[in-house]
Amino acid sequence: MLDIARINCGEKNFARRLQLWRQTPETAREEAAATVAEIIRKIREGGFNALCDIAEKLDGNRPSAENWQMQLGEKTRAEIIANAEPQLAAALQESAKRLRAFHKKQMPQQWQFADDEGNILGEKTNPVARALIYAPGGKASYPSSVLMGVVPAKTAGVGEVIVTVPPPGANKNGAIALAAAIAGADAICEFGGAQAIAAFALGCPPLPQVDVVAGPGNIYVAEAKRQLFGEIGIDSFAGPSEVFILCDETANPELAAADMLAQAEHDELAQCAVISECEETLNATEAALQKRLQKTPRKNIAELSLAKRGALILARDENHCCEIANECAAEHLQIMRANPEAAAEKIHCAGAIFIGAQTPVVFGDYCAGTNHVLPTAGAARFSSPLGVHHFLRRTTILRASPEGAKTMAKTAAILARAEGFPAHEESALLRAKTPK
Repeated sequence: MLDIARINCGEKNFARRLQLWRQTPETAREEAAATVAEIIRKIREGGFNALCDIAEKLDGNRPSAENWQMQLGEKTRAEIIANAEPQLAAALQESAKRLRAFHKKQMPQQWQFADDEGNILGEKTNPVARALIYAPGGKASYPSSVLMGVVPAKTAGVGEVIVTVPPPGANKNGAIALAAAIAGADAICEFGGAQAIAAFALGCPPLPQVDVVAGPGNIYVAEAKRQLFGEIGIDSFAGPSEVFILCDETANPELAAADMLAQAEHDELAQCAVISECEETLNATEAALQKRLQKTPRKNIAELSLAKRGALILARDENHCCEIANECAAEHLQIMRANPEAAAEKIHCAGAIFIGAQTPVVFGDYCAGTNHVLPTAGAARFSSPLGVHHFLRRTTILRASPEGAKTMAKTAAILARAEGFPAHEESALLRAKTPK
C-alpha cells in the first residue's frame, strides 16, 4: 500500500514541511561531487589515456584513438534512416519537424540603432563552433533527448554537433543513431557519465574541446557540468525530473494519477505532486494512484518515487495553489482546472506549463515541439528551457561618431578619474582631441 505524503495548508508548520519535502537529498550530491572532481582531475592531467582507463573501468568499454566516433555524413545519415524501423523513423521525423518549427521562432533578431549624436549601437549573435549533446543511457534509451539537444543546436547554426551516449548506445542500427541522423548531428560517440563531460569540456585529443554541453543525465553528469561551468557553457544544472499538477473540483483524478505515474516511473528521485484546494480531488487522485500503481510495469521505480518524493498538497484556494507552484518553480507544471488559462496567467516560475486536461507532459516529452530539457529543483526561478539561445553568443557593437566621441570622452574621463584609472582617462580624452 502506497504511503504518499499529505501536506495541509492548515498545519502551523506548512511552509517548513513544504520546504523540507522539496529538498533533494544532499548526501548523494556530496558523494557525487567528490567522485566527479577526481574524474576531472585525472582527465585534466592524463588526457585521452586517462579517459580510456576510466571508461574501461566504469563502462566496460575502452575507446581507441582511431575509432572513438561514428561520423554522420549526409550519406551515412540517409543510410541509417533508410534502414530504420519505419514507424519509429516516422515518429522521430515528425517530432523533429515540430521541434525545428518551434525553435526557429526563438532565433533572435540582430539590431542596430543610431542615437541623437550619430553613434551606432547594436547587437549581433553568432553560434558557438562546437557543441556536445549528452544522451542519457543506463536505465533506458532516450532518442527523444537526442532530438531535443541536436535540433536547437543545428537551428542556431552550430557548425559541429557531437552526440555522446553511454555504451552500448551508438549502434548504427539503434534508436539513438537514428535520432542523431534525423536531427542532423555530425558524429556520435560511446562515452558516458562524468568522464564524457570532462573529456569534451577540457578537450583531450583526438577528442575536441566543445564550447557548450547540453542534455540531461544522471547525478554524476549533472555534477560534472556544474564543476566545469565556466570552462564551457551548459544548459542548466539538472536534477531529478518533477511534475506539479494544479487541480480543482472539476479535474479528472484518473488523468492526474496517470500523469503522476508517468513522471514517477523515470527515477526513484523523481518528484510528483498534486496541488488543490479541493480535498475530495486529492482523495480521489490518491485512490486512482493506488490502483494504477499495481498495474504499471515500472512499479518498483514509481512506488519508491511516490513514497519518497510524492505529495498531495491541500491549498486554500486557486491563488494559493499558484503561489505554491511559483515558490516551488517546478520543471513541469500541469493545470487541470475549470479555467486553466486564468491559472496559467498567475504562473511566472515553471520550466514548462501544460494547460488543460488534454495537455499532458508526455506531449512535451516527445513530439509537441517544445523542448523537454528543462530546469529542475527550483531552478526555473532563474533558468530557462533548452533552446537556441544556449548555443548562441551575443556580441554588442559600438561605432562612435565624431560628435559622440567628444561627448563620451568627457563623461568617460570624469568616471575614470573617479575610479582612479588615469590611463583610462587619457584614452578617453585623446578621442576628444582627435575624434577621427
